[in-house]
Amino acid sequence: MRKVYLLLLLFVGVSASLSAQDIVYSLEKRVPGQGVVTIQQDPAIANLIGRQTFVGESTTERKEIQTNGYRVQVYAGPNSRVARTEAEQVGSKVKVYFPELPVYTSFATPRWLTRVGDFRSIEEADAMMRQLRATGVFKEVIIVKDKVNIRL
Repeated sequence: MRKVYLLLLLFVGVSASLSAQDIVYSLEKRVPGQGVVTIQQDPAIANLIGRQTFVGESTTERKEIQTNGYRVQVYAGPNSRVARTEAEQVGSKVKVYFPELPVYTSFATPRWLTRVGDFRSIEEADAMMRQLRATGVFKEVIIVKDKVNIRL
């Protein structure tokens, strides 16, 4: 009996998820004899509900989503011009050793940060952290939770 309830709950959850993903498309769908609904929105909104973005009659696939994940922090400095320069220099050094790795230099009050990578799991971030430390150039390397960009 418990298995039946679990299967029913799973079915309802999946169907609700699928209907939420297609709600914008179903509203814009042209049906003979009915009115026309046109929704003008930022494509990022469609990405939030996890579906393709429709622009006019052409379809563009979403290329990147933002989700919770991990980055490796390679620099944290104070609020100064010198710290900003140092943060950018550390980012340039990372690019020399790992050209394919995305580098993010930002100011988060009260300090400048340089973080690298877009990792979905802590294991991926740990592997990169070890590689960064192995170079001998980056000393203060830690893993931090952050919003990451995932390519689809």
